[in-house]
Amino acid sequence: MGQYPFRRLQADLAKLISSLPTESRLPSEPELARQMGVSRATLREAMRSFEGQGLIRRRQGVGTFVIAKVPVLDSGLEILESIEALAQRTNLPVNMGGLQVQQVEADEAQAAALNVPVGTNLTRVRRVIYTENRPIAYLVDTLPEDVLSTDEVESGFTGSVLDLVLRRGEPKLAQSRTEIRAVGATSEVARALQIQRDDVLLHFVAYLYSHAGRVVDYSFSYFLPGYFRFHVVRKVGQEQASRE
Repeated sequence: MGQYPFRRLQADLAKLISSLPTESRLPSEPELARQMGVSRATLREAMRSFEGQGLIRRRQGVGTFVIAKVPVLDSGLEILESIEALAQRTNLPVNMGGLQVQQVEADEAQAAALNVPVGTNLTRVRRVIYTENRPIAYLVDTLPEDVLSTDEVESGFTGSVLDLVLRRGEPKLAQSRTEIRAVGATSEVARALQIQRDDVLLHFVAYLYSHAGRVVDYSFSYFLPGYFRFHVVRKVGQEQASRE
């Protein structure tokens, strides 16, 4: 399908979505593709943009639903803060679900990331963050057990490992290094976020450092693009600044 027909498909889908009440279920993919005169693959590609905008939600094995537009969580990346802290600033209620806390032994990748021997006892915390009963983020933190034990997490945990460590005051945290990319949802993440496998997500891989230079948390965060807007404020390069 060429660029113009694809844009026309997006326009037709936008018209259909805007005409339906919130929580309405769209026709099945085969039926909608037939109505639009396109293949299911082309339809799925077009629908991903609307899911990214937070206008529809596809629930695996259930269907695709129109959803009300919610406020976007807008944050700069210069300062590390939890989703809970960000939501509090923007008056958007969030809550945690699907909490899984496990003691695991470090595999090669985890050992390399945390700079510990293979087989070291680790605490892995997985959970989903919701707003208005919609899953919007899937978070996985892995920490050495001597930094955070499973018992500490299971007692009064509200969703943020970062906030838990900050409240406790130890270890003293210094900085975080984060890699950001767009990825397709794996089966595990798709189930957690109630989306289709391979749907595009914002993916953060972060290393949290203590003042002593130790990596104390190795985390994976998956965000639905329609609910988050991240930005960075950067200074002009030194050479250009000096010319001015």
